[in-house]
Amino acid sequence: MRQAEIERRTKETHIKVKVSLDGSGVAIAQTGIRFLDHMLSTLATHSLIDLEVKAEGELEHHVVEDVALALGQALNKALGDRTGIRRFGDAIVPMDDALAIAAVDLVRRPFASIQLQIERTMVEDAPREDLEHFLPSLSTSLEATVHVKVLEGRNDHHKLEAAVKAFATALGSAIAVDSRRAQVAPSSKGVM
Repeated sequence: MRQAEIERRTKETHIKVKVSLDGSGVAIAQTGIRFLDHMLSTLATHSLIDLEVKAEGELEHHVVEDVALALGQALNKALGDRTGIRRFGDAIVPMDDALAIAAVDLVRRPFASIQLQIERTMVEDAPREDLEHFLPSLSTSLEATVHVKVLEGRNDHHKLEAAVKAFATALGSAIAVDSRRAQVAPSSKGVM
């Protein structure tokens, strides 16, 4: 079963995350930040990962960051040694005026190149700088190489949503089981 639970408790936050990689895209997101909840639901829907995220904290920045870190840890744990997965995923996703691309490599080498092209200080109820920090933090704790670029768009909500949908779609492809690699790591080195 490719499932995991993580609880992250700091002086500033208390985060609980549950994931099931072989789900149907069901999300329960209760972070106290409506736009973050919306993005987590979007991530679940388009990756087909079931997730439950509950977060408490005084400062929104720490909630966003710690949710990303805990979610990445849970996904990492659920992937185990990563034997039998496709490893790579990519996607191009339009969202009205916005167009985003994403590529994911679950290689265990954390790296993030994220270009969201957000212009406003706030997107709905979340500060831009907190949202821009989410995918790099998730990538680090997931131990993945992640590239996400918004190629165009006028509406910041649409840009972010297209970026998350592209990332989710790419992630869903990368975590998929490849029956031809049932007992083999998807690497010419023989190990991830």
